[in-house]
Amino acid sequence: MPELPEVETVRTGLAPHLEGRIIARAEARRPDLRWPLPPDLVQVLTGARVTRLRRRSKYILADLEDRGSLLLHLGMSGRMLIEGQSQGEFHRDPAVLPRHDHVVFWNDLGTRITFNDARRFGMVDLIAPGAEHPLLAHLGPEPLDAGFTAEVLARTFAGRRSPVKAALLDQRIVAGLGNIYVSEALHRAGIAPTRPAGEVTPERVAVLVGEIKAVLTEAIAAGGSSLRDHRQATGELGYFQHSFRVYGREGAPCPTPGCAGSVQRIVQSGRSSFFCPLCQG
Repeated sequence: MPELPEVETVRTGLAPHLEGRIIARAEARRPDLRWPLPPDLVQVLTGARVTRLRRRSKYILADLEDRGSLLLHLGMSGRMLIEGQSQGEFHRDPAVLPRHDHVVFWNDLGTRITFNDARRFGMVDLIAPGAEHPLLAHLGPEPLDAGFTAEVLARTFAGRRSPVKAALLDQRIVAGLGNIYVSEALHRAGIAPTRPAGEVTPERVAVLVGEIKAVLTEAIAAGGSSLRDHRQATGELGYFQHSFRVYGREGAPCPTPGCAGSVQRIVQSGRSSFFCPLCQG
């Protein structure tokens, strides 16, 4: 499942082709993905001007001037493809089959933007002007925003007995984090994923917040992590998987200088957690 860096990378790739542009034509090639598509999707999109392309948590939103917003979630295998009018302008991976092109629209320059989703766990929806979508209503702060501070996170952690990893994966506490980047940030901060959130001292929370921001920033700069399905909107792979310190590296030596430990894997709430038992306490 794409996490914040992957979604932000896709948003950045789409922005030059959507922001300020008019959607000249739109097609919905099936009635549903994970959930039914809005019956008026094509009608709302056709002729709409995209004033802004933004991200909230793991969702992409295209603001449509006076028509509300288009809400996209990539799910497990969703991809946004960009194809220009001239042959060879953008590369399309031949493994990405056209039969999975479910929602397609063209901007006023003739560029085609496609939501391709082989497993159909993604979603496309509309938000009416002035409304708030239920999926966005209870999200926590964005981890890269200035408002996500050590003080804010420490207050949220106070008294919680749940493991710190579970707390960080709770989208009501902080939006957009997932299994990969939580494992990486906890290792950098020297905090065991099993430690109760309420027992993390304010000093270590401050270190954790800094490492969360650092690992997300580095991952975005690398185009995200391509483990299975993620590609940038240009079709390129992300490269941050080559910088993983612990995720997916069970049995490897701990990369912390001077640490003699090795990376271990445990399962928490059905998800793999990777950490070093020596330097993460």
